Amino acid sequence: MKIIVFGLGNFGMSLAISLTETGNEVIGVDKNMEKVNLVKDKISHAIVMDSTNELSYEALPLKDTDKVVVAIGENEGAAIITTAIIKKLSDVKIISRALSPIHDTVLEAMGIHSIVHPEQESADRLTKQINFKSTLENYQLDDNYTISEVKAKPEFFGKTLAELDSIDKYRLTLITIFRKREKRNLIGKRTVVKETIGRPAPDTIVLEDDILVVYGYNKDIETYCLGQEEYKIRS
Repeated sequence: MKIIVFGLGNFGMSLAISLTETGNEVIGVDKNMEKVNLVKDKISHAIVMDSTNELSYEALPLKDTDKVVVAIGENEGAAIITTAIIKKLSDVKIISRALSPIHDTVLEAMGIHSIVHPEQESADRLTKQINFKSTLENYQLDDNYTISEVKAKPEFFGKTLAELDSIDKYRLTLITIFRKREKRNLIGKRTVVKETIGRPAPDTIVLEDDILVVYGYNKDIETYCLGQEEYKIRS
């Protein structure tokens, strides 16, 4: 994948290098020349740029980028402005670092759902999540097994889990189901949030916008998402 990382502090630099080592084309961006020089020989490209200046984005291939990570950690205002500019200029998926609860709220109001907290997540773990590109979100348990959020297939819509279980196609274990609900955040903006239905029952009906939280072997999850040979979901 092509990934742009804004902010080359300790977390951003570690993430950029880790993503490069796992086979991605990474562009690192920072306004500090020293940080850019430290990483320029370890990633695909490193650019000195003020990410709060919208005009400077003309030099970046945003439209050809798969994901953008806003990893700025020293200036909350710069991180928010950077995220806003990227969202204005492109439909690329944004993963943004939050520095405070208020920062979280602002990002949610902007429609950013992939929010990370480096104090809780390592660059290595986030690299694995980004590389698992066919799922919505995931938590990798080890090198072979993952808990992932995947979209329900159209063939599931309107059917109970008992009916799906009888198809005998999938080798994934269903943990729960997320459903979307609209709510207002602290500043009054309407946002769509995901809420779990709890433990699924055999008579639970799968709806059109349902997100399934499944556990399974990495290749089985990838196969399910890529629409190749289908496997069984066991609830």
